Amino acid sequence: MADTNAYLARAPRRKRRIRWSGVLLHGTIIFFCLVILVPIAWVLLLSIKSLRDAYTGTLWPEHFDFTHYAYVFVHMPQALRNFANSIIVTLSTVVITSIIAVLAGYALVHLRTPGRAVVFTVLVATLFFPTRLVSLIGIFQIQNSLHLINTLPGLILPYVTLNLALSIMIMRGIFEQISPEMVDAAHIDGASSWRTLREILLPLATNGIVVLVIINFVSAWGEYLLAVTLTNDQSVRTFPVVLVTTFGGFGEWAFPRVAAMYIMAITPGILTFAFAQRWYMKGLMEGALKL
Repeated sequence: MADTNAYLARAPRRKRRIRWSGVLLHGTIIFFCLVILVPIAWVLLLSIKSLRDAYTGTLWPEHFDFTHYAYVFVHMPQALRNFANSIIVTLSTVVITSIIAVLAGYALVHLRTPGRAVVFTVLVATLFFPTRLVSLIGIFQIQNSLHLINTLPGLILPYVTLNLALSIMIMRGIFEQISPEMVDAAHIDGASSWRTLREILLPLATNGIVVLVIINFVSAWGEYLLAVTLTNDQSVRTFPVVLVTTFGGFGEWAFPRVAAMYIMAITPGILTFAFAQRWYMKGLMEGALKL
C-alpha cells in the first residue's frame, strides 16, 4: 500500500487543457449580462441619490435618498394614472391574445379545420414583414373612423392583432407536442372538443401558455410606437410614452425622480419573469417557439 502511494506521488500529473471555446462562450455570456445589468444598476443607484449627488457625476451616492419614489406617488398623480393605463392595456392584451391563441392553436393541430395549410402559410408570412410599421397609418385610420383614438380599447385591439400571429404559432408548436392519440381517445369516450381542450390539453400545455403570457406581457408593456400614435391625451397615454417625454425639463422631472419611474416601469416585468421562469424554461424545452 505504501509502495502504491509512493508511485502515485511520483507519477506526473496530467495537466488539464484549457478549452478556449468554453472560455469564449462564458466570456460572451458574461459580457452581455454586464451590458444588461450595469445600466440597470446605474439607474437604481441614481434613483436613491440625493438631488445634490445626482448632479456631481459620482457613481456611489454619499447620501441615500429613498424619497423619490414617494415623490412620484404623492406629487405626480398623472404618472400613476399612466401606470394604471399600462397595467389595464397589458393585462387585457395578454388575456385576450392568450385565449384566441389557445383556441386557434388547438384548431390548427387537433381539429379537422379546412384551410389549415393556408392559415399556417399566412401566419408564417406575416412574421417576415415589419407589420407594426407598415400598418401604422392603416391602424390609425381605422381607429379614427371607429372613434377609438385616445381610448384604452383603441390600444388593446391593435396590440392583440399584432401579437396574434406569433402567439398562435407558439400554441401550435405546444399542441403539436401532445400526442393526437390522446385527443382521439377522448373523442371515442364521448368527450366534446371543448371538454377535451379544457380537461386534457390545457393541463398539458400549461408551460407553453406561460411562455405565451410572458412574451405578450413584454411586448404590450414596453410598446411605444402605437401608444404615442393613437393617443395625444396625457391622461390616456401609457407609462412608456410618459417616460420618453420626461426629459423636457427639470423641476419635478429631476433625474433621480425619472430614475425612480424607470425602476417602477421595469419592476413588473422582472417580478413576472422571476416568478414564472421555471415554467417559462420548461415551455421553451417543450417546443413553445418551434415553428
